[in-house]
Amino acid sequence: MNKQLDHIGIAVRRLDESITFYTTILGGKLLDRYRSEAKGVESEIAVIDINNSRVELLMPTNNTTSPIARFMKQKGKGVHHIAYRVDNLDDALEELQAQNIRIMKETLRINKHGRRLVYLNPADTEGTIIEYCDYPEQ
Repeated sequence: MNKQLDHIGIAVRRLDESITFYTTILGGKLLDRYRSEAKGVESEIAVIDINNSRVELLMPTNNTTSPIARFMKQKGKGVHHIAYRVDNLDDALEELQAQNIRIMKETLRINKHGRRLVYLNPADTEGTIIEYCDYPEQ
């Protein structure tokens, strides 16, 4: 299965300040900013492009139930996850199952950009939160 880096998700406390840093200091371009109150997301998200590399800035909108808020309580702000684009998410899930890598089934969803995604269980990834995603409409 072909995999390539899709984006890095970064947990932030103040989205406006983080956007300013990534656009002014790093020269990125804000591609989108949106809020998702979906269960398991509960975040405001800014998508930044820096020379064809993507960063997603993630700020929790609910400090009790947002997974980003829970992450920051445990580890602080910073890199939350690394996302890899796969050719076909369904095929990638079968491959993971054959390799005894568990996914977090409750995270399987389609985001507002049509990206299908799921998070792998960090217990099986040396503690790193890894997202697999595909873009079936592209």
